[in-house]
Amino acid sequence: MAAAESGVPRGILAGLCVTVTISYGALYYAFAVLGPAISRDQDWSLTAMTAGFSGASLIAGLVGIPVGREIQRIGPRRVMVLGAPLGALGLLGLASARSLEWFIAAQLMCGLAAAGLFYAPAFAALTQWYGERRVQALTALTLVAGFASTIFAPLVTLASGHLGWRSTYVLLAALLLATALPIHALVLRHPWRHHTSQQHGAADRDIIRSRRFRLVATGGTLVTIAEYASLVALVPLLEARGLSTQAAAWVLGIGGAGQVLGRLFYPRLARSVGVRGRAISIAILVAVPILLLAGIPGPSVLLLALSIVAGLGRGLFTLVAATLVTEVWGPERYASLNGVLSAPMSIAGALGPFAGAAVATGLGGYGAMFTVFGLLALGGAALLGTALGPGARRTPTAASVASVMGER
Repeated sequence: MAAAESGVPRGILAGLCVTVTISYGALYYAFAVLGPAISRDQDWSLTAMTAGFSGASLIAGLVGIPVGREIQRIGPRRVMVLGAPLGALGLLGLASARSLEWFIAAQLMCGLAAAGLFYAPAFAALTQWYGERRVQALTALTLVAGFASTIFAPLVTLASGHLGWRSTYVLLAALLLATALPIHALVLRHPWRHHTSQQHGAADRDIIRSRRFRLVATGGTLVTIAEYASLVALVPLLEARGLSTQAAAWVLGIGGAGQVLGRLFYPRLARSVGVRGRAISIAILVAVPILLLAGIPGPSVLLLALSIVAGLGRGLFTLVAATLVTEVWGPERYASLNGVLSAPMSIAGALGPFAGAAVATGLGGYGAMFTVFGLLALGGAALLGTALGPGARRTPTAASVASVMGER
């Protein structure tokens, strides 16, 4: 890691901030805005379209495993360059879809592209090339890309209002291709320290089969499914508490500011608290507001405060999950191990909304559903604490965020 520490190549962090933000906006958040209008326009089932969207997330998580191995071997450039035209083709497929089956197939192609464009490959690049300053680089990326919904929701709404949803998807395809393809080709050319020896591969397999790895993966998956189930179910829960749909949406939106606060605070937390204490405390921070929202009827200001705290936990947990492999097993294994570790968490994120709705229906209300998923998050905290006991490594103290951003 000496090269990364002594001279981080210019442009990598800035470039990835741009491309990851645009990728999430085009491939993820655009559907959240356009989905209902497409359903009405084409008379397609919104439930089926949403299932296709979740299927895309599943594909992104599963494909992330071989993608991680490929990045481990040769670096992120080839994978991330290829992701741009794949994503553009998927978006053009959505724009040209004349049947629901075609639309869902295009969604799945977008999911395939997402495996090379979203956080996971970018995290792998920053983890190796930024050395001891990786935490600050990861924080900076998640801070910027965290505004993808804030940027793209109004822009997509404006474009679709003037041009229609098909032309909007064409514009998004052009934007993704015109930015991600050249930026990835230009900035991801730094030498990559690859590990292809049979001995190293066997060591990776041993780690993946180990009890510690399984516990970390299970704990992280429980926390993630609780996050996504409660996030999507927050509006109907608040409506059941007496808030209007508009007020509930504002609570949800303002609560997202907590994610930014959490990510800003994470580097300081990483310097002062070991990986085990960090993982446990942040997983509990995810669980507690979910459990409190399950039983507290109001007032509205308290529900808003709990939503912000829940966002704080989500923002922090994103970075905990992004740094666990490095801190426990070392940065040289990051790409291959993180691909496997991220897969069940990605699947949990995709299935969380459906799981939450199913539990709410089965138990007769969203209050009971929040209780169940709050307890699941606490269980995840316990598993992470068990896994990260004696022997878990801790990375050296990192430089400031300002010094990392100055390398861009």
